[in-house]
Amino acid sequence: MAISIDDIKKLRAMTGAGLADVKKALTEAEGDFDKAKEILRERGLAIAAKRSDRETSNGCVLVKSVDGFAAMIALKCETDFVANGADFIALTQSILDAAVENRCKSIEEVKELTLADGQKVQDAVTHRSGITGEKMELDGYLVLEGDNIEVYDHMGRHTLCTMVQTNKPAAEEGHKVAMQVAAMKPVALDEKSVPQEVVDSELKTAVEKTKLEQVQKAVENALRKAGFNLYIAENEEHIAEGIAKGNITEAQAEEIRKIKEDVAAQATANLKEQMIQNIAQGRLKKFFKENCLVDQEFQFGDGDKASVSEWLKKQDNELKIVDFKRFTLASE
Repeated sequence: MAISIDDIKKLRAMTGAGLADVKKALTEAEGDFDKAKEILRERGLAIAAKRSDRETSNGCVLVKSVDGFAAMIALKCETDFVANGADFIALTQSILDAAVENRCKSIEEVKELTLADGQKVQDAVTHRSGITGEKMELDGYLVLEGDNIEVYDHMGRHTLCTMVQTNKPAAEEGHKVAMQVAAMKPVALDEKSVPQEVVDSELKTAVEKTKLEQVQKAVENALRKAGFNLYIAENEEHIAEGIAKGNITEAQAEEIRKIKEDVAAQATANLKEQMIQNIAQGRLKKFFKENCLVDQEFQFGDGDKASVSEWLKKQDNELKIVDFKRFTLASE
């Protein structure tokens, strides 16, 4: 049967599918709109299944706060072309609106919501996947509850969003701290908020790094004392280069190797544990300063190198950060 352009436009408006797909679905359904919609839905499922192993490194991240409840969510896709499309952003916004309205606590709850057009969230995502031909998935659903929450969409690009909650009304200060969270990527609010497994891992890494540095320092001092160039002695490639250029002899190369081996073994055996621990603890403190929000150097103040907590105290002696959330699509 002949399919009118008006019918094609009507179904396209209802589904958002491409003209060619709509026409084909209506033709197969012999003009039955409900059947054509089902055909389009099934095609979306098939495309989604076919591309299930594809990487979704692009997408749209949005954030919203209403009446003591704030949330952010990411709808991920394969390309920035799709991610920047008005329909894709609108779908992300409609999902976030529904999540905030229903005060969803988890992404599983979000997926079960029904949108204004009658579709379940997961079905709407699958349908959009069928239209674009790209794999899509929801990710990064984070929530804050309570008063005094400021939200920030970094540069309005919908790829990095943050939320910051203060203990009292402070819109301007909260907004600046939300920008700090976006820029400086804190892993925790303060030192006591850092998970113990992270502390243990950082301390272990700091200890190992310190030991290696102390051994390397002893080896370099011994090589200097023996009159060898540290560049030539750095590794076997440089040693071979030194021999080829006539800067050292084969005998000197062997002497370099022996010094490195013997001094490294001796230095390792005589490492002072307390000194190692002291240096490692210093490194751990540096980690806290760089990665705990309240201890980070504030980037949006008056240039006086104050920490976030110090800057807040200058604005209001009682002002503090209660919590924060951050999500980005970027690889950091």
